[in-house]
Amino acid sequence: MFHLFGNILTHYGTAANNRGENEGNITPLQKLEWKGETHTTVSAEAIRWALRYYWQKAGYQVNRHWDEDAKPVADHILQEPNYDEERFIDDDVLGFMRAEAAKLEASEPPKDKQNKVPKGKVTARRGRLDVTRAVSTTPYGGDITFNAKSGQKGTTSLYGTEVHATRYQYGFVLTPDRLKDKSRIYAVLDGLISIGEVAGNHARFLFDFSPESIVLRWTHDFSPRFLYCFKEYETGEVLVPDLVQRVDAGDIDAKELWIGGAISQTLGDLGANVFPGVKSAVAALKQVIAEDLQLSSRSS
Repeated sequence: MFHLFGNILTHYGTAANNRGENEGNITPLQKLEWKGETHTTVSAEAIRWALRYYWQKAGYQVNRHWDEDAKPVADHILQEPNYDEERFIDDDVLGFMRAEAAKLEASEPPKDKQNKVPKGKVTARRGRLDVTRAVSTTPYGGDITFNAKSGQKGTTSLYGTEVHATRYQYGFVLTPDRLKDKSRIYAVLDGLISIGEVAGNHARFLFDFSPESIVLRWTHDFSPRFLYCFKEYETGEVLVPDLVQRVDAGDIDAKELWIGGAISQTLGDLGANVFPGVKSAVAALKQVIAEDLQLSSRSS
């Protein structure tokens, strides 16, 4: 059984307001402690939202359709309440869950004939695509921009926004044999190298989440062994020392790796499948996937 693992490094940009919560008059970024320092982070849910939105815009059938014109705020509209993983790509790849309470008559006590409380019903499918939380490649330095906006009757509101100039890295895994339609692995790859904004309806700042560099592994191994492999140094140079070490140690077969983008300039002697561009790396891997899974070589 083949598994697709990936680690993605985004382009450099300014991240701000990637969630719709305030702390006083400050709009914060999500943060975590990472290797002893504070880093900003973007949730896996936000990345999955952006992937589903890409599929919607690209013309795939999605069950949770994003309506930007919904009132009072934009929201998802469920096309099929009972879900259909064969028809909808998001139901198949990302999974779903609906919990229903037990149906009771208003005059009846909440117990059955055996004096037991009736159980509700859960309709669920585990997502086949797992995505890690994205973590900034540099620590957060505490940058805040202060702004002012006019209110009613000449009043002025002062507020601040946390800003982080950085890149993000995150990983994913997909086992195509677990999909209802194995060819949807192409749409997953196309989406992950094409998503732009990643913040749902709370995005006010554009941050390009498409890959500057990408490392993909197509393997029978059950473990990725290279997640969060990008390391940015104080000079701004980005390298993958952990990945190189694991290849040298024999834990990862270099022939299982497809690497594309800016990072490729540093990996000429690794023995992997290395390409100058992200899209060319993915296109080459698609050909191998098509042969190994006996699929059409179509890209979608």
